Amino acid sequence: MININGTILQKHQSTIAVSNRGLNYGDAVFETLRCSAGKIYFWEDHYFRLMSSMRILRMEIPMNFTQEYLENQILTTIEANGSIVKPYRVKILVWRQQGGLYSPTTNKIDFSIACSELENPFYTVNQDHYEVALFKDHYITSGLLSSLKTNNKIIHVLGSIYAKENGYDNCLLLNEKKQIIEALNGNLFLVKGETIKTPPVKDGCLKGIMRKQLLGILSEMYDYDIKEVSISPFELQKADELFITNVVSGIQPITKYRKKEYSNTLAMEVLGKLNAKARLG
Repeated sequence: MININGTILQKHQSTIAVSNRGLNYGDAVFETLRCSAGKIYFWEDHYFRLMSSMRILRMEIPMNFTQEYLENQILTTIEANGSIVKPYRVKILVWRQQGGLYSPTTNKIDFSIACSELENPFYTVNQDHYEVALFKDHYITSGLLSSLKTNNKIIHVLGSIYAKENGYDNCLLLNEKKQIIEALNGNLFLVKGETIKTPPVKDGCLKGIMRKQLLGILSEMYDYDIKEVSISPFELQKADELFITNVVSGIQPITKYRKKEYSNTLAMEVLGKLNAKARLG
């Protein structure tokens, strides 16, 4: 079942027009959420990121697009797909209504909500082998637009194809300054001794919700010095630990880059704190 503009439809009924601006011009923004037992993890942060992204893209925000309205729409969609107590991945997609490339006829929006069931209600750390490589065929442009969760993800798609063709589990992306900014599906954290680094948003990385949560958790762990600073590719092989974060999978440790192998000590240390914050926050 799919939610289109507040109406629950069968998947085969949930069609969009060929002239859809998200399909034609990438004129769309989305949020990916994790929900379990009727609770949307970090919902307030997701809601305000969505509203901020829509404002930056000059979309008109409907008067009824309140935090309570969208939460109700999400839970209604989940309930229509099965048991609301089960864990789900939820995607909200918002696009501008029809018009030409340079002259949209309106800034009004349409939206959809779709969900799929997850196996585990809480975050776990996958400790299997997880090898990454640099994707150097194309670069992400640093700046505000790159930090938004829009559907302009062609570089990420090409990077995922490169990873699959070459036997890697993921790729790390670079900006035009040859700085590491993120993985294909999440933000990057680098641990070296007692220092933890993650690329700043200005370098072009996604302004991730899980990134924000981890920065908050790590800032309370006084053994570490947390820095939002640019990361050079040369730092990767000197690191003790690398991990990727996103709101669906939580924390994914990287075990290998080139000939360097990494531990997952910090990832395991923060896992319990993350689950506690997700349940209570």
